[in-house]
Amino acid sequence: MTTEQLYEELNYVNHSRENRKKYAHMVIERPELYPKLLNILFMVDDTISCRAAWVFEFACGENLEASIPYLNTFTTNVGKVHLDSAVRPVAKVCEYLVKAYYSRQDNPIKAALTPEYQERIIEACFDWMINDEKIAPKAYSMNSLYLLGRDHDWIHQELKIILERDFQMQSSGFKARARHIIAKIDKAKN
Repeated sequence: MTTEQLYEELNYVNHSRENRKKYAHMVIERPELYPKLLNILFMVDDTISCRAAWVFEFACGENLEASIPYLNTFTTNVGKVHLDSAVRPVAKVCEYLVKAYYSRQDNPIKAALTPEYQERIIEACFDWMINDEKIAPKAYSMNSLYLLGRDHDWIHQELKIILERDFQMQSSGFKARARHIIAKIDKAKN
């Protein structure tokens, strides 16, 4: 399947979980589609990129290790994504990667998620935190940054400043998550 054929196929992806799962399995079963899917995902001004992001998120949710050969491409371009429907799944993939990296179970992500890739994720997550994004990307970013702050003290300091600054202006969902993260940061200091 060419990139153009995959692009056309993505026209049939919709919001239903079953549909996204179907296309994610198509990619998982045909790993040669990953670079093509990422090419489409990073056509950041094209609305089809959102559908590619949905499929990539589901594929990573099912088989995160399959994304390892493409981490450089993913992390290099993650900060360019700006359409709301694409930012959420991309932020979720960042959270998947960071959670796997900090997991107690041994897994291939621990070796694959290099400091350079982590820096790119940190930058994207902070951008989502300070930009006018919806709650979901901010929530995924909070979790990712909290975990990454275990190895980088400055992250917790900056994250707490942002959370406290934005607290009053945000939704109740943001406030609940922010309270939780601030409490974890404070507890980690002691």
